[in-house]
Amino acid sequence: MLVVGDVILDRYRWGDAERISPEAPIPVLRIRKQEDRLGGAGNVAAMLAALGAKASLAAVTGDDAEARIVGELLDDIKVDRRAVIADASRPTTLKERLLGAAHQRFPQQMIRVDREDRRPIAEELARCMLSHIDFYLGTTDLILLSDYNKGLCGGDLAAQLIAMARAAEVPVVADPVRGVDYHRYAGAACITPNRIEAGSALGWNIETPQDGLKAARELLQFGVEAAAVTIDRDGIAWADRDGRSGLFPTRPRQVCDVTGAGDMVLATLGYCLAVGADWPTAIELANLAGGLEVERLGVVPITREELRKEWSVLSGQRSVIQNPKSKIQNSIEELLAELDRERQAGRRIVMTNGCFDLLHPGHVASLETARKLGDCLVVGLNSDRSVRALKGPGRPVIDEQGRAEMLAALSCVDYVVLFDDASVAALVEQVQPDVLAKSAEYSAEKIVGHEIVRRHGGHVVAVPMKPHYSTTQLIQRLRNSDVL
Repeated sequence: MLVVGDVILDRYRWGDAERISPEAPIPVLRIRKQEDRLGGAGNVAAMLAALGAKASLAAVTGDDAEARIVGELLDDIKVDRRAVIADASRPTTLKERLLGAAHQRFPQQMIRVDREDRRPIAEELARCMLSHIDFYLGTTDLILLSDYNKGLCGGDLAAQLIAMARAAEVPVVADPVRGVDYHRYAGAACITPNRIEAGSALGWNIETPQDGLKAARELLQFGVEAAAVTIDRDGIAWADRDGRSGLFPTRPRQVCDVTGAGDMVLATLGYCLAVGADWPTAIELANLAGGLEVERLGVVPITREELRKEWSVLSGQRSVIQNPKSKIQNSIEELLAELDRERQAGRRIVMTNGCFDLLHPGHVASLETARKLGDCLVVGLNSDRSVRALKGPGRPVIDEQGRAEMLAALSCVDYVVLFDDASVAALVEQVQPDVLAKSAEYSAEKIVGHEIVRRHGGHVVAVPMKPHYSTTQLIQRLRNSDVL
């Protein structure tokens, strides 16, 4: 698959905003980390790669440090960038977002700073770009046109590209930009505007799902073969030139950030069509992918496996209620891969640990309190061998698999991972949680791993204990009563 369009470098700078500047009534952001991600057409290519496509990108960057970062990011995900051309006369489009958190709360975007040049690329550069695109036509199943109005698709390039593709019998699916004449996409197999973009092109507001369906039909007047209008919480409205149309609702989502949702819909729809899916299937999968994307902070590609799992849930192949055993991680590598996705979604990782032999109300209260300190709770569970080393030969009462399953059954627990050492320090070093929590029988300075977490910029919290509950005391009482 070939993606043609405006590549953007999305830069996220994360920090703590816990005081007001003495110079002006504004927050002071203390930066903790910086992350660069592919945006625009680069993001579409990254999403295709995550879905399993062999993706190539045709785009224009500046000749600057940001362009080199874009190149490295594309190489990391094995996207062919031979048609990414550097133009020293313009900067690489950069969107820099500053995100601040206060008092251990979820980070919020404080401001976005853009650097861009919206002028259409020079005619000579456009001819060079079309020549590159022509090179790919013989080996491309479908082209995605990602128009962000940053210069590449201005002028006649989009129209010439679509004409070339039609002559080669390669369909083009275009994500149009707001505020331009949609005749530039005439001949495209489909366009995928959102509610606002479609309303702007047609000159009226889209309020209801039926409005979306009407808009999809009216967009065909611009010479496209089909139109899929994304109407956010109402799903996708679709119509084509054969007179077919339909509304594809989406299930309610907890919206974290809408950034990248349109790109995800474009990538998934195009991918599904390229591998031979019919329109209803392709649109339903695109709907699912867009829904998963809005649950994440920033631009995070949805993988093929994540989409497959979501599809199986909604198609009834497994219970909508999460299987507790799926929370139990088989290895630290498996856990770290899951946590990497959580962090990409901007979620705050909390970790606690213990033997949790004879799970009691004190344990549950501590775990529920720990979970409230962030967005995701990891429980490090002592293996049977490490419990014996700590507690003696008579422990544990319940084996490690049983203890793991009890913890996983709690709604406040997101992940359970076993560790074999007497000390949890090595596991803390690998997980690097944002918050390390332990019951208040220990001071923060005596919590194992506190220095590791603080070194990485995290917090250590001693959570309140529920009195009158102790596993050791419960076992002793049972023994004294001849139950054990």
